[in-house]
Amino acid sequence: MNRILPTSTAGSLPKPSWLAEPEKLWSPWKLKGDELAVGKHDALRLALDDQRQAGIDIVGDGEQTRQHFVTTFIEHLSGVDFEKRETVRIRNRYDASVPTVVGAVARPKPVFVDDATYLRAQTSQPIKWTLPGPMTMIDTLYDAHYRSREKLAWEFATILNQEAKALEAAGVDVIQFDEPAFNVFFEEANDWGIATLERAIEGLTCETAVHICYGYGIKANTDWKKTLGSEWRQYEETFPNLQKSKIDIISLECHRSRVPLDLIELIRGKKVMVGAIDVASDAIETPEEVADTLRKALQFVDADKLYPSTNCGMAPLSRQVARGKLNALGAGADIVRRELEG
Repeated sequence: MNRILPTSTAGSLPKPSWLAEPEKLWSPWKLKGDELAVGKHDALRLALDDQRQAGIDIVGDGEQTRQHFVTTFIEHLSGVDFEKRETVRIRNRYDASVPTVVGAVARPKPVFVDDATYLRAQTSQPIKWTLPGPMTMIDTLYDAHYRSREKLAWEFATILNQEAKALEAAGVDVIQFDEPAFNVFFEEANDWGIATLERAIEGLTCETAVHICYGYGIKANTDWKKTLGSEWRQYEETFPNLQKSKIDIISLECHRSRVPLDLIELIRGKKVMVGAIDVASDAIETPEEVADTLRKALQFVDADKLYPSTNCGMAPLSRQVARGKLNALGAGADIVRRELEG
């Protein structure tokens, strides 16, 4: 991006009520067959239009064509049985019924490439596509085959690399890997998690990002945050090694959080996605609130490396609230942009 402070979202936006039940994760589709295929692309265009009207610079699909940021990708892989389910603890926070890895995992065909190609055809703006990261994928499954979190993560990294290369060929400018697991499993992240992420980006020439947050604004996550004390220092565990990694952009949750902003200093030299929108509240930020978060972040990241964004995805919010937050993000970034351009 040539523009200073290019804005983007962390990924998901609310789906229209005619496509899926609003304000829910894993919401079942309301359409079927050809109607569903058309409806997903209609919703994608609406999400794109909301971003454009808000002045978002790097646009995405709002994850309108998928039910969930992890499981929809896994659904397209072989070696995973969605009928054989087990209950596991997701990121040490809540229990969920998940599919089982029953054999060698593989990607029989591209997963999101057709949708990314469709998005590319709708806009001349830079586009970003989100994928689940290897560690977060293994944390959303029961492994009855490899019996090794690390080995399964390396297998997923190879699969993700195949998909990422195909997305780049389809015209995607930024590929983002979502790794909320990095904020929980620090030892694994440093031992092999960051390495598997680098395997996932191997050979790419487009920009790459890793999104690390404290989760969607759902009760399990907000309850967890209440246990973290007056300062949230989880990023301190992984940022030093991420700073040395080949990832171009690193995200963190900032607005209305207890993350000390000076932790950004640990990734000095990297581009930084600064979360300036709280996704755990229906309160719509003012542009000046967004601008204030960005000004504080600029103490620790150079202006040409600051990418204003949302703390996390906004899928569980209402469309009205999400649009208001998008508008605040665009307007707040514009305030600081004008100050910097003076």
